[in-house]
Amino acid sequence: MKKLLLFLVSACVMLGANGANQLEGINQGMSPIWDDNRLVGIDRYDSYFGSLWTYLQGNDYFSYGVAIAIIAVLIAFSAHYMVVGPKHFDHHSGKVYAFSKYVRLVHLIAAISWVILVPTGVIMMWGDLFGGGFFVRLMKNLHGIATILFAISIVPMFLMWGKRMLLSVYDIKWMMIVGGYLSKIKNPVPAGKFNAGQKAWFWVAILGGFVMILTGAAMYFLNFNTPILSSVFGLTQVEVLRLAAIVHNIIGIVCAVFLLVHIYMAVFAIKGAIHSIITGYKEEEEVYILHHYWYQELVKNGLMKPSKFEAGYTNLK
Repeated sequence: MKKLLLFLVSACVMLGANGANQLEGINQGMSPIWDDNRLVGIDRYDSYFGSLWTYLQGNDYFSYGVAIAIIAVLIAFSAHYMVVGPKHFDHHSGKVYAFSKYVRLVHLIAAISWVILVPTGVIMMWGDLFGGGFFVRLMKNLHGIATILFAISIVPMFLMWGKRMLLSVYDIKWMMIVGGYLSKIKNPVPAGKFNAGQKAWFWVAILGGFVMILTGAAMYFLNFNTPILSSVFGLTQVEVLRLAAIVHNIIGIVCAVFLLVHIYMAVFAIKGAIHSIITGYKEEEEVYILHHYWYQELVKNGLMKPSKFEAGYTNLK
């Protein structure tokens, strides 16, 4: 009997010790070893942005949203190309110097970054479809590298183009006729060196890109501290991450659409237009038709002679 009691007592002691060890293992996150990487102030998923993030991400609204947006844009462009067709301009007349080497270099850096950022971002949204693992992690790393490239170009682009990208009254007229791209007939359109569409893409890329750099950094560096956000807005660290992910994905979808529009206009909608950002020169007729107010500015300032194309079209006032 004594042996049985001794066995039971020993077993209880061992079970108690094992339970204590398990509890200690469960709470090992409280150990100082995790201090550098611990997220503090973890809220319930249904607090603040938790429920919104769970709803959007859990129902795949981001991944389906970007897929639907891209498919819709591609269908619209295909229809435009087949029904209206690209615009053709005289490539044998005079040329107008539009972009310096410095401008072209900055644009090249930005272009490379965007053609990496958008596809890699889409792949990460559809990570499960691509099998996850090494390939998606590689896309994540490329996404980070491209972000650095874009960050290098964002300030120079703002400084060299910001003033000309400010909206003008005639930009409203341009938007009302969609820049004349829905018509096969060529007529001068109300636009300066950059049209309303290019201005819209510029501000989406600059302002939206800046926000995406910040939100992307918040998601990449998970152990960052946000005392200002916590004290001013009452947001905990995990809430900042949730908000960053929501904003990053929404702006990312918008940027993906604008990038596709920009590529289509430069490569397909206007024959030879892409060469201007490579050589620096635009065709004289293209400047006269698509950038008519810039043409008038150049003539007024004595930077080019009146174009021979004035005889075939009506100048805008």
